[in-house]
Amino acid sequence: MQKPYKSIQVFKNPFLEKLTHVHPITPLLFWSPVIAWLLWHSAKVWHVTSSEMVVLSVSALVAWTLTEYVLHRFLFHYEGESVWSQKLHFLIHGLHHSDPNDPTRLVMPPMGSIAFAAILFPVCRALLGPERVETFFAFFLVGYLVYDYTHFAVHHFRPTTRYGKMLKNHHMQHHFVDSNSRWGVSSPFWDFAFGSLEGRVKDGKSTV
Repeated sequence: MQKPYKSIQVFKNPFLEKLTHVHPITPLLFWSPVIAWLLWHSAKVWHVTSSEMVVLSVSALVAWTLTEYVLHRFLFHYEGESVWSQKLHFLIHGLHHSDPNDPTRLVMPPMGSIAFAAILFPVCRALLGPERVETFFAFFLVGYLVYDYTHFAVHHFRPTTRYGKMLKNHHMQHHFVDSNSRWGVSSPFWDFAFGSLEGRVKDGKSTV
């Protein structure tokens, strides 16, 4: 009989500790109704046309891949110098690097994704207006789900397709070769675009 996975404990409080663990189906169950409502509301209330939806969906998916890259590179890996910033970094992302195979910590906890959505939705609305933001944000959330489940898959499964193997190799190099490179998870495009396929070096030594 397989023993249950021994996770790193973050909080002594059982309730707070439970919030750091997520069943992989949770993001899909939580965000799918939100996506469906946004698309329904876009069509019925704002009368977004099919051609507009195509443009907005492609734009949103591309925007997500850039957002994913920026968040991973500049927020998730920002440690800071204070004790509190380093503790926050460990909670947000350092924990995952300390134990990258914990199956209960491979997708983002709902509280984290809700917080990011609450910040990003008003920004998108200000840029796109109320008529188009719901369609855009629906597909932006689709991009997020693709990211979450790509991340889960490359850690938890052995891909059989060429693209899947490439993504797994790309992300495993980030984890086990150089954690200061290869920030893209669902796509390596921005790593190519910004030249971050290799890590930063200081004083002749890798910053890993």
